[in-house]
Amino acid sequence: MFNFSFDKRTMYIIITVMVLISVLQYISNPSALSMLLFSVPGVLIAITFHEFAHGWVAYKLGDNTAKMEGRLSLNPLDHLDPIGTLMLIFAGFGWGKPVHVNPANYTRKISMDKGEALVSLAGPLMNFILAIVLTIIMFAVAKGTSTGIAISDLGFYISTSNRIIEIVIKMLLYSVSINIGLGVFNLIPLPPLDGSKIIMPFLPYNAKQWFRNNEQIFYIIFVLIWITGIAGTIITPAISGISNIILKLGTTIFGL
Repeated sequence: MFNFSFDKRTMYIIITVMVLISVLQYISNPSALSMLLFSVPGVLIAITFHEFAHGWVAYKLGDNTAKMEGRLSLNPLDHLDPIGTLMLIFAGFGWGKPVHVNPANYTRKISMDKGEALVSLAGPLMNFILAIVLTIIMFAVAKGTSTGIAISDLGFYISTSNRIIEIVIKMLLYSVSINIGLGVFNLIPLPPLDGSKIIMPFLPYNAKQWFRNNEQIFYIIFVLIWITGIAGTIITPAISGISNIILKLGTTIFGL
């Protein structure tokens, strides 16, 4: 999913500083800290299934690299990247340990570019599927426990006297949001994100060559829009829009 090819050490220093700043902000805000704890299960689920999906699709296309490296697993410890996981917890977007694939092993029924596009699409697609499944589970729990749920442009409200049910629903809600965030973030068409490989088969030959020859520039652009907050500004409306659609659909289906 994510493969640094330039000045990895500098990138990690920048990210670590950003994480430390976020940690200090959360420590000074107890309510935000509790929200952070509720998000941890969602982070583990989102990263694990995202990376598993990459490896599984590559395996189905004929490449067993991920299987040989033990990445066809749903054990979170096999997929977590320390910095990427912290970023997903604190910033709402991040990454897992990259799944290595070898496009040369893909079935010859499709081109290597199309194979890479399918493998890359598998991760974000899995996150969107998980978001829908978790939404169904969340509203089923609410319906079964007579918990009131209200969604508005100002937020998400839970009405119940059962603290355990409230915590479970909040965890599911954060899991939905995190999966959508991870899926949307990785669709940005800039290296090293999945979106850059997804669009490759649709580019003219000259554009593909230019894209590959100037990949380092795109990496730098990615870093700049990330550390300046532009990336968050770009994807936040998409995350909010998709989340609202899925959640409001859930309230309609379950009559809450």
